[in-house]
Amino acid sequence: MKRYSLTLDLKNDPELIWQYEEIHKAVWPEIISSIKDAGIENMLIYRYGTRMFMIMEVNDDFSFEKKQLADANNPKVQEWEELMWKFQQPLEGALNGEKWKLMDKIFELKEFK
Repeated sequence: MKRYSLTLDLKNDPELIWQYEEIHKAVWPEIISSIKDAGIENMLIYRYGTRMFMIMEVNDDFSFEKKQLADANNPKVQEWEELMWKFQQPLEGALNGEKWKLMDKIFELKEFK
């Protein structure tokens, strides 16, 4: 199983951050299905201030390209993403419309014997 880590910033507004967290307590079933159908076995999201950190554990069928294509053709995912832009803001250096940015792994303890 492969693991990816991604990051994103929320808008610096306590009310919007509260709303964002409340929405994520009841993620739409179609979004959960689209995540699982893409080959994502587990997803965790953490927040510190406005900084978000996502860990995705994926199976061998997962690819970012296939997920992006499936999302682009799923009206409910597009509706969700439009809603999320109310709360999210791109990181510095992100391309137009780009949200979550893939992070580089720089250390893993188990690699040291």
